[in-house]
Amino acid sequence: MRHRFSGLVLAAAILSIAPQVFAQTAEDYRRDALSVDPLIAENYAYLDRFPAEAAPSSDRLRAEAEAVHDARSLVRYAERRLSTLADPHAITNRSLGDSWALTPSYADLWIEHEASSYRVTAVRPNTQAAAAGIVSGDVLLEIEDVAMSEAIDAYWHDLGVEAPPDGAGYAARVLAAGRRDRPRRMAIRNAAGEVRTLNLPNLYAVPRNDRPPVSVSRSAEGLTIVFNDALGDNATLAAFDVAMSQARPGETVILDLADTPSGGNTVVARAIMGWFVSEARPYQIHRQIAEERLTGIPRQWIEELLPRDGRHHSGPVKVRVSRWTGSMGEGLAIGMDAIGAEVSGCPMAGLLGAVYDFRLEHSGLVLKLPTERLSAVNGLPREDFACSP
Repeated sequence: MRHRFSGLVLAAAILSIAPQVFAQTAEDYRRDALSVDPLIAENYAYLDRFPAEAAPSSDRLRAEAEAVHDARSLVRYAERRLSTLADPHAITNRSLGDSWALTPSYADLWIEHEASSYRVTAVRPNTQAAAAGIVSGDVLLEIEDVAMSEAIDAYWHDLGVEAPPDGAGYAARVLAAGRRDRPRRMAIRNAAGEVRTLNLPNLYAVPRNDRPPVSVSRSAEGLTIVFNDALGDNATLAAFDVAMSQARPGETVILDLADTPSGGNTVVARAIMGWFVSEARPYQIHRQIAEERLTGIPRQWIEELLPRDGRHHSGPVKVRVSRWTGSMGEGLAIGMDAIGAEVSGCPMAGLLGAVYDFRLEHSGLVLKLPTERLSAVNGLPREDFACSP
């Protein structure tokens, strides 16, 4: 069932509905597959990235939609259809054992397409890639014994579409993260020209240490609070409040967002930022593109931060980010920048917009699509934010 308000499917409505029993006939699954194209056309906020403002498609994908007949084939089709957007923020809530790894959440290498090369521009700390000695500046030559240019071409050819804007970089990052059910084999050339072939487990196969929502330390620089990829966990609120209770009057507080690729929710983010304002302050601009597309009437608003009763710190604040600062982590960074914090470590993940959940009518599969555009208070799109020199 799709819950609408002003023509939009609201995530809040989806989260609040009672459990449903979904039909499971082959025709129901096919109908859900055929509903994906109009859903993207109505709600995806970044169609202007593509010619004629239409999401890339192909005869191959249309035939796959018609052939969908069960839950597995629907998930596979939906994943492939969303892949044509070259947008890691557009995903499904279910996956298959051999689905591509989610990036940047389950990626340890950031790859950029530069001329004819695929260069590593960031390596995630404390991962198998870092342990293998891969560093920024290395060049990714092969994936699964296939030259990168050929592997990228094959990725898009398999979908039947031309590579969209930054399609080469997007596909390179997906391929480097690998399939969820198998290790990755890659050839890397370092700055000295040495070539190594590496077999690395994917990040789904690596046990994740049980970490608290935040870690706290103190140095001569100040009180550092590291967020352990838990901005979507409400337990982070209490943990952060306890951490902030250790801050001395006037002490510099460092918010380390460098490992927050999975994003989070605005409640957690606003609670964090509320510690650092004493009056209402703007922190982010929202533009509801889907409603504008439906009605022809633009809708935009500025979201404000509000102080938290009995919780305030007036000392300096610094924010650290990285390529693994994603989504709500990026929102936190631009919000802290708006209230005067020093932000360092750019660029961030550059994930597009605010994601809404869209539940397909018959199967219950949820597609997550960027539906609002987000900007800093100066109007700069969040994905284009750059740290001050």
